[in-house]
Amino acid sequence: MSRKNTPQEPVAGFWGDPYPEDAEVLHQLAELREMIVRELQEKHLELYGFPTRSRHKQQLFKRLAWRIQELKWGGLSERTKRRLEEIADDLDARFLPPRLSGKPGTGHREVVHHVSSGGQMYLSPGTVLSREYGGQEHRVTALAKGFEYGGSVYRSLSAVAREITGTQWNGKLFFGLTKRKPRRGEAAA
Repeated sequence: MSRKNTPQEPVAGFWGDPYPEDAEVLHQLAELREMIVRELQEKHLELYGFPTRSRHKQQLFKRLAWRIQELKWGGLSERTKRRLEEIADDLDARFLPPRLSGKPGTGHREVVHHVSSGGQMYLSPGTVLSREYGGQEHRVTALAKGFEYGGSVYRSLSAVAREITGTQWNGKLFFGLTKRKPRRGEAAA
């Protein structure tokens, strides 16, 4: 019995493409490419179940393309998810808030942003800012409209900083979300 010298068919998931072309997925991706930012934001709400504030067309396209394929063929493996959780737990600062707040007993993790760097950022609801002042740690939670501190809701971070210090402060500066600009004649730090 002789073997013919014929090429073997690739095995999906080993040598070949584990995700064969799928006309439905390709059609959805083509539709995404034609959408404007507003339509991509609406599609995000449809596929993820929550709105996005992003207006970056390429970022929205990539995120939605991932989601379409994830829904079709599955997402990350459980092993990969566990590893990502381990890495996230080792970080000192987290810049993405949880989808649901970390209330005790709900099983949701509280995400804390320990303020130490000077980059500006949008604070999504659920983000927790932590600042040590006067020998105490002060924790502020960003809400959809305002900030919660000590059981009260404040309209701005500046109002929270004023409550903590008793003096007028720029809230973003107090919590380290921005750096003070040098005054005329001062060298930049």
